[in-house]
Amino acid sequence: MSTYQPPYASQGPVPLWLPYYGAPPLEAVKRFWTKYVVFSGRASRSEYWWWFLISALVSGIINAAGSTGGGSTSTSSALDGLWFLATVVPSLALGARRLHDVNLSAWLLLLALIPVLGWIALVVLMILPPSPLGQRFDRPPAPYPPNSPYSPYPPQPPQA
Repeated sequence: MSTYQPPYASQGPVPLWLPYYGAPPLEAVKRFWTKYVVFSGRASRSEYWWWFLISALVSGIINAAGSTGGGSTSTSSALDGLWFLATVVPSLALGARRLHDVNLSAWLLLLALIPVLGWIALVVLMILPPSPLGQRFDRPPAPYPPNSPYSPYPPQPPQA
């Protein structure tokens, strides 16, 4: 089984406007918070699922702290509410970018409004492998350096 290797795999750090395939957990979290409200572009499976796991762990810790004898339930629900408010918009943005990597519209996030079946459909869509056609969602920042190894445009000869 071969894995998708992006053309920039060995050219240094991955720019924020590109998906980071094979992102380690800390880098996925860093990119999540850095791209807080960025709905354009793409996100790799590793970026999405590492954040999903870490977010679930943090939520579990908050809930466990509230259910033990040492913490009050009102403090736990307040912390849980703050965590939700802090992560709901960037989580939607990350989901939109993940759907873009599969070459799907971010409007499919509305499937989450359908109980159970919509959630299952979204999980299946988030598991799908990247599609090269998803590059249509990439928007490099302007101005873009000429002849950069990350440029989506072909190299241009030097102007005389």
